[in-house]
Amino acid sequence: MAFNRWQNKLLALLIGLAACSSPEQQTSAPAQDPTTGEVYARQRVVVADSLIRGRILDRHDSVLVDTRQVFLLKLPRRPPLDTLALGQLLGWDSTTVRRRIAEALPYEEAPAGYPVQLRLTAAEARRVRRDSAEWPTLTLSKRYQRVYTTAAGAPVLGYKSSEARGFYSQAKRYRRGRFYRLRSGGVEAYYNGLLTGRHGYLHPLVDAKGKQHGTWAKDTTFQQGQDLHLTLDVKLQAYAEKLLGNRKGYLVALDPRTGEILAYVSAPVYDAATITAPDRAGVRAELLAHEDLPLLNRPAMLANPPGSVFKLVNAAVALQLGSITPTTGFRCDQALISCVHHHPTAKTLTLGLKYSCNPYFYQTMQNLINYVPDSLVQDTVAARHANLAQWRRYVRSFGLDSVLGVDVPREAPGFLPTPEYYDKARRTTHWTYRSLYSLSIGQGEINLTGLQMATMAAIVANRGWYYPPHLVRSIGDVGPLPRFTEKRYTLIDSANFAALVPGMVAVMQKGGTADASSLADVGITVAGKTGTVQNDEGDDHAAFVGFAPASNPTIAVAVYLENAGFGATAAAPCAVMVMEKYLRGSIAPKRKRWEKRIQRRAQGGY
Repeated sequence: MAFNRWQNKLLALLIGLAACSSPEQQTSAPAQDPTTGEVYARQRVVVADSLIRGRILDRHDSVLVDTRQVFLLKLPRRPPLDTLALGQLLGWDSTTVRRRIAEALPYEEAPAGYPVQLRLTAAEARRVRRDSAEWPTLTLSKRYQRVYTTAAGAPVLGYKSSEARGFYSQAKRYRRGRFYRLRSGGVEAYYNGLLTGRHGYLHPLVDAKGKQHGTWAKDTTFQQGQDLHLTLDVKLQAYAEKLLGNRKGYLVALDPRTGEILAYVSAPVYDAATITAPDRAGVRAELLAHEDLPLLNRPAMLANPPGSVFKLVNAAVALQLGSITPTTGFRCDQALISCVHHHPTAKTLTLGLKYSCNPYFYQTMQNLINYVPDSLVQDTVAARHANLAQWRRYVRSFGLDSVLGVDVPREAPGFLPTPEYYDKARRTTHWTYRSLYSLSIGQGEINLTGLQMATMAAIVANRGWYYPPHLVRSIGDVGPLPRFTEKRYTLIDSANFAALVPGMVAVMQKGGTADASSLADVGITVAGKTGTVQNDEGDDHAAFVGFAPASNPTIAVAVYLENAGFGATAAAPCAVMVMEKYLRGSIAPKRKRWEKRIQRRAQGGY
C-alpha cells in the first residue's frame, strides 16, 4: 500500500514535469473516452534513473546526497556583460558575480563570451523569471541532479559518473597519466548499481487539467534505488576537516568494535560538490593543477613509511616469537641508531614505547632477524632469510601488504619487503641486519596506507582482531556487505597485544612523547603512539595512532601530516581532539586556544 501511494505521488510529479516540457515524457495521439466523449492525452512517462536513484545518508540519517531540482542560468555568449546589473538581478554584489563567473571558466585564458552556466537557488530563479522581459539574453533552465547538502566528505561521497564528464575531459586534457590516479568516485561509484535501481515507463491518460484517468497501455515496473546509510558521522567529519584543512595528509577514525569509519579526511580538503557542479570548472582546474594533489584519495591510495607508530607491530611480533618479553630492557645505544630526544634508560617494553627509543626497537628486531636455531648454527644467511620471511608473515596478518577491501573504488596495498627483495636490491644473498634495520623504526622499504594505519590501531585496541574498515553500514534496510561482518584475526596472541597498552598509555602521560595531548583532565585515558618519519626531500612527516578509552575503546584514529615535523606536536593534537569531540561532543576550554591555533594553521596552506 505504501509503495502504491509513493508511486502515485511520483506519477503526479512526473505528469507535472511533463506539463513543463520535461524530456522524460512523450505524448502520442489523443484518446477519446467512448462513454463521456472526453478527449485525453496519451502520455508515456519515463521513470528515469535521475528520479529513482537512492540517497546517501550519514550514520545519524542526515541526508548528505540526494537527487533534486537545480536551476541553471546561462549567460549570453557575446560580451560585454553588465556584471553590476546582473548582481542586482540576482541579489549578489559585483565581486560575487565576477568570482562565480571565474569559477565557472575551465581555464584562466578562456575567451570572452565563453559559455557559462551559474547555479541558482529557487529564490534567485524566481527573481530571474520575474524580470525575464528585461533580460532576453539570459536563459533559465532546470534539471534533476545529485545535490550535496554538505561540503564535507568529498572523497567518500564521490560523484555520479554521468555527471562528472566535464571533470573527466578537463583531467584528461591536463595530465592523462595523473588523471587515473586522482579519479575516485567514492561510494557513488562503488555502489552505483544499488543506488541506480531500474527505470520504467508509465502510460497515463491525462485531461487538460493534468488529472489522470487510467492508463492507455501497461506500465513497465520500475525499481527504486537503495539508500546508502554511511558509517560517517558528518559533524565529526566536518570538524576533522577543519583541523587538517589545506595541509597535506589524512585522518581516519573508526570504531574498532565494528570497523565502521567515523571520519575519513584526505587533505587538502575541497567541497564535495566541486567535481560535478556545472559552474565549478575553474575550481576543478585549480585542483588538478595544484602541486599538493588535493584530488588524491590519500587514506586509500597513498602508501608511506609509517615511522615509529610501526614499533607497535614489531613489538607484538617480537613478543609472539620470544625475541623479547614485557620486562626486556635495552640501553639507548646511539652507536646503533640515533634517538631524537634524551630520555631515561628503557628498562621495559612499556618504557621503550613511552620514550619511543629507537635503539630499543633496533635491538628488538635485531634479536628477531639474527636468531639462529640450533639446526642452522652454521648457516646464518639462511637463518636471516627465514626470520625475515617469518616476520613478514606475522606482519601481513595485520592486513598489511594487501588491500583491506574497503568500499572505495581504488585502494593501494602498501608494501612489506621480502628476503628476495633484499637479494635483488643488495645484489647479494649475504646481506646483514644492517641492510634492513630501518624496518625496526617503520622506515626504509615499508609502506602503509592510512586505512591500514587505522586498522593497525584497531587491532591493538581489540587485542588481536579486526573487522575490515568500511563506509556503508546498511544498504536500504540490509547491510553492510557480508564481508564487512567477518571478524579477522592476526597471528599474535591477545596477551601480547595487552602488553603494548601500558606503554601506549604512558606515551600520553608525563614524560611520554605525547604527554601534552593527554585528555586526563576530562577523564579520558588515551592509548597512543607517535611517529616522526624522516624525509630526505623536505621537512619530516608527522604520524600518530591511538584509541580511547584505553580500557574499552570505541574510537581508533590514525593521523599523517606530510612535512609537518614531529608527530607529538603536529599529528597527536589533531587525533586527540577528534577523540574528544566524538566521545564528549565538545572540546574542553583548556584546549580551545590550541584548537583555534590548529584550525588557523590548517587554513594557511592550499
